[in-house]
Amino acid sequence: MPPAPRREDGAGPIALYDPGRMAFFHYMFGRFFRTHMRAARVARWGVPGAYGDRPLVVFANHPGWWDGVAFMLLSQRLFPGRRMFIPMDAAALSRYRFMTRIGVFGVEHGSPRGAVAFLRTARQVLAAPDRMLWMNAPGRFSDVRERPVPIAPGMARLPEMAAEAMFVPLALDYPFWSERKAEMLCAFGPPIPAAELLAQRREARLATLSAALAATMDQLAGDAIARDPARFETLLQGPEGMGGIYQLWRRLRSLAKGETFDPRHEQGAGKGT
Repeated sequence: MPPAPRREDGAGPIALYDPGRMAFFHYMFGRFFRTHMRAARVARWGVPGAYGDRPLVVFANHPGWWDGVAFMLLSQRLFPGRRMFIPMDAAALSRYRFMTRIGVFGVEHGSPRGAVAFLRTARQVLAAPDRMLWMNAPGRFSDVRERPVPIAPGMARLPEMAAEAMFVPLALDYPFWSERKAEMLCAFGPPIPAAELLAQRREARLATLSAALAATMDQLAGDAIARDPARFETLLQGPEGMGGIYQLWRRLRSLAKGETFDPRHEQGAGKGT
């Protein structure tokens, strides 16, 4: 008789995590990104550092739909050797069941039971030094200009789940520069030890996290306004220009004139590195 199918109901994200599927979906997310975005760039001052042998809580702002893709790409490219886990609304996750095999776990919002379950899972995830918990700290979509930066109340409890963890702010922004596709800009701020947060009252912890994230977002905003790719390290680059028949015609015209074809709208601008 064939073996009975393995039941996954109730299994936690650590048990369900599949490195092979993570590698596959990282490749697929990269292809999807290159199709729809111009480039993924991390500010040179905001490249993540060496955090030692400690678990990480990466807490980000929540400007748009692309945040989940950003988490996937950044975690795999900038934190090799660490496993990423992400909480997601349980109802939404039910429509994307494959994500349970790449570190995403469901959270029931708006109920004490859901809050307790989330903290229990967070404690399990952060029990090993090679794991990371990535979160959109506001708990809702919020504009990059909103101040103070909102922080979900449950964030105040996380230091109690992992006293050895480091809390790392992550600023995300998706501005349009000179091309038809948007940029994905990011920067990591200075880490905050969980012990530093535990020394504060819970209300003060929220203010500390909000201020740290706002400072990182404000500095990234300055680089976004400058529109200078040289300020960033480019992690992924998508095709540039309009594409289609018009771009093919421009390419052929350049070839006929013996000129080097530049597909970008703002020709001569640097692409970054």
